This record gives sequence, C-alpha cells and structure tokens, in this order.
Amino acid sequence: MSTQAIQTVVAINAPPAVVWAVLTDFPAMGAWNPFLPALSGAAKKGARLTVTVKPPGRPPMAFRPQVLVAEPEKELRWRGQVLLPGLFDGEHYFKLTAEVDGTTFLTHGEVFSGLLGRWIFTPALRDATLEGFEIMNKALKARAEAAFQETD
Repeated sequence: MSTQAIQTVVAINAPPAVVWAVLTDFPAMGAWNPFLPALSGAAKKGARLTVTVKPPGRPPMAFRPQVLVAEPEKELRWRGQVLLPGLFDGEHYFKLTAEVDGTTFLTHGEVFSGLLGRWIFTPALRDATLEGFEIMNKALKARAEAAFQETD
C-alpha cells in the first residue's frame, strides 16, 4: 500500500475565529474557492459531507467524506475514499495555529493512501492538487483578511 502526502502553510492576518468562520461557511464556499467549488454538510465530528474538488486543469471530482475532527478555531479534518475503503483514501485537514501577533498559520494538507494510490495519484494529479491547495489558501487568506478588516 502506498502513502503520499501534500502539505501547505499560509499566514493569514486574521485571528483563528475569523479563519474558522470563513472555512466552515460551506454554503459560501463556491463564491470564493475555486478548488472546493461546492461543499455541503456540517462541520461536526461524524457528519457526512458532500465535497466537489476541482484541481486546476482537471475535471471536478465529488466525494462524500466523513468528518473526523471539527474543533472550532483549531482543526477540521475529513476522510473520503474512492469506491471502497482502502482502495484510494484521502484524509484532508486544515489546522489553525494562533500566533501572539493575532495572525493565524493555516496548515492545509492531505494524506493519500490505498492499494490503488500509485495508479490513481499520478505525478500530474499530485501537482494539480498541490496547485489547488495553494490557490485555495490564497483565496481563504484574502477572504478572511477582508472579513477581519470589516470587523476591525
């Protein structure tokens, strides 16, 4: 079984409460997030989400992951799979770390595993997914910072 991981980090000039509010406002996701243009469900442990992922230059993919962790202002994590568990699974996460200056470090990543991982998660898909994470991070940063400026 192969395991591969992608992880990105971005500093956001807004406190974790603001970043969390933007990240978990699922109905508004499509208005600002080109990587996750559709996301519905509840940010609650055990909840089932409906997620559409759109890596740049790739067709959209829909998943029904289950929320593993939903700790407000700290971490959102879900796991999804293709067809059956263990064939190709992805554990997607967002970790928020509060800094003393009021900013938030967002660690955004995913760990891919499963028997079919090396055939499904090709270098081209890996690169597109990494680019999608970075695009989403930039868009989340802009949206959270704008929301924070409105409250300031």
